[in-house]
Amino acid sequence: MNDRTNFSRRDFIKIVATAIPAAALPGIPSAADTVKPSVNSDLGGAGALPAAGNVLLEAERFEQLGGWVVDQQIMDQMGSSYLLAHGLGEPVRDAETTATFPKPGKFRVWVRTRDWVAPWNAPGAPGKFQVRLNGKPLRTTFGTEGAFWHWQDGGTVKVGREVKVALHDLTGFEGRCDAVLFCRDLNFQPPNELAALTEFRRVTLGLPELPEAGGEFDLVVVGGGIAGSCAAISAARLGLTVALVQDRPVLGGNGSSEVRVWPEGKIKQEPYPHMGDVVAELVPDKPSNFQSKSANAKSADIYADERKLAVVRSERRITLMTEQRVNQVEVRAGAIQSVVAQHTRTGRRVRLNARWFADCTGDASVGFLAGADYEMTRQGHLGASNLWNVNDLPTAKDLLKCECTDTNALNNAVFLTQAPAPFPRCPWAIDLRDKPFPGRKKYSATPDKEGLNQLGDWFWESGFNHDPISDVEWMRDQNFRAMYGAWDVLKNVDGLYPNYKLAWAAFIAGKRESRRLLGDVILDADDFRSNRPWNDGAFPCSWSIDLHSPDPASEKGNTGEEFIATATAGKKGYTYQGPYWAPYRCLYSRNLSNLFMAGRDISVTHSGLGPVRVMRTCGMMGEVVGMAAALCKQHATSPRGVYQEHLGDLKKLMQRGVGQKTLAAARE
Repeated sequence: MNDRTNFSRRDFIKIVATAIPAAALPGIPSAADTVKPSVNSDLGGAGALPAAGNVLLEAERFEQLGGWVVDQQIMDQMGSSYLLAHGLGEPVRDAETTATFPKPGKFRVWVRTRDWVAPWNAPGAPGKFQVRLNGKPLRTTFGTEGAFWHWQDGGTVKVGREVKVALHDLTGFEGRCDAVLFCRDLNFQPPNELAALTEFRRVTLGLPELPEAGGEFDLVVVGGGIAGSCAAISAARLGLTVALVQDRPVLGGNGSSEVRVWPEGKIKQEPYPHMGDVVAELVPDKPSNFQSKSANAKSADIYADERKLAVVRSERRITLMTEQRVNQVEVRAGAIQSVVAQHTRTGRRVRLNARWFADCTGDASVGFLAGADYEMTRQGHLGASNLWNVNDLPTAKDLLKCECTDTNALNNAVFLTQAPAPFPRCPWAIDLRDKPFPGRKKYSATPDKEGLNQLGDWFWESGFNHDPISDVEWMRDQNFRAMYGAWDVLKNVDGLYPNYKLAWAAFIAGKRESRRLLGDVILDADDFRSNRPWNDGAFPCSWSIDLHSPDPASEKGNTGEEFIATATAGKKGYTYQGPYWAPYRCLYSRNLSNLFMAGRDISVTHSGLGPVRVMRTCGMMGEVVGMAAALCKQHATSPRGVYQEHLGDLKKLMQRGVGQKTLAAARE
């Protein structure tokens, strides 16, 4: 069933900042230093604010993160990032910070966490961890109860003026902590509801009620994937001042070392052979030793994080804002006036003003908050992957040489050790003891050969019938359960790979589909099939009409919770004659006068998303958006006005391109 719902204007959703403790990040002052806390009596009852002297520690702002990682994917649902113990079955190093108290005394400790497998009624509570004060663990073991985020009671403690607080992971299996709260009022219960919790955090820590001024720009680009990076670079090279806002520490989105999907799609196609010049600067060519097999989930270095950052930082007109998530938009008279970005670790909020905006978030977050018309396929959409089981070294011979001394789960791969590498049983994972899956004998639903290279590639995908916005944590966690269940079976039931060890998996969901903003043209797969021409063809599409759905071979017993996908790529009825030049009119909002979009949230139907969503193609969308934004400034017009009155100028820019070499030649 394809339940495609068309949404028009919506009320704004107010999502405000997370409060963060003072002195957690070096060099960043706390607002508590200058703003006095106030008490909001409207919260009342269990939501009432505690008395002065209580201490709130946001986990993501601990002084030392140890082996824990910052997860910002559900900030919009819970108001802050949290820490994840992503150890792949080996406990990660402690996260540590120092808490300072106004005076010694007795406090009740609350820890905001959850049992992440409880939604499946699974046994075992794999996300167990301790909170240690000056090296001594509290009696409570955390992460052992509750399907939803909540405050788990840690009992009472006596503390001095300073206490060293540590999060001590017990399993390495995705434990998570949002915050630790010390309450002087032993009967106080902190709030869980988002609005009350947000205000509680802000007031308790004395953070400003209003965001700080973040600057005035010609263009604000939200989303630092390939599309957003190309949009920012293109606009800056054509003279615009640009803010590029990205909620991770690296650029590239799915094409970064954090997710490791190889960017696909043909660039530099006729009649505009310079479209894709910027993409080529950011994305290296596929390594020759990966030409005959998937280049997904390989070693971190081939995804060129530093290369992307260097190109963006070299543009003096770009203000790069990493680790900042836009979660508030201000609109007046059908035009966006500003966006508010919240730092994913410090919680500080800044307001960015601009004349034009580009939504390159993938989730259409800016357009949604601004009330843009959009569409979302509720049932049967493309799912999300978490790539894993990576062979960093391309051959078995190289694997045998690997000493594998680096055990950072973000940068390593599945590797062959020189001694047996046992793996614990995972009764809370998906039970695959009597089921087929890619990489197990007698499974033939996917085109690649059996073995290790079948584990953790693109087709380990879930969430086809779940909300890709509100259920993203569920989708990612279901992928974890599939991964751990498969590895458990291979190691402990089938007796395979005794010396192999998991050492890398993505913890950021590799999304394919969510909201799609609507423009003056809504592109459909039938437009590709019929080769429908457009007078404003602006970016070439070369990927097939690639739609994913649950694979029947692994669907049995997992209906509604499937975790393996099959694809239409190359099948009859899902091909077209390419390159197909898709229209510029897909790249701006039909009802917000100053909003562009580039990436997988552009104006297409569910089927139309198939050919446009791969990253090199998305990058060329970004190049076009940057060019169109420059014309908006030059002619004091709107994105629609560029099509109506200046399409010829846009085509001239597309013919010339904005690559470094092209611009250098033009200057000479």
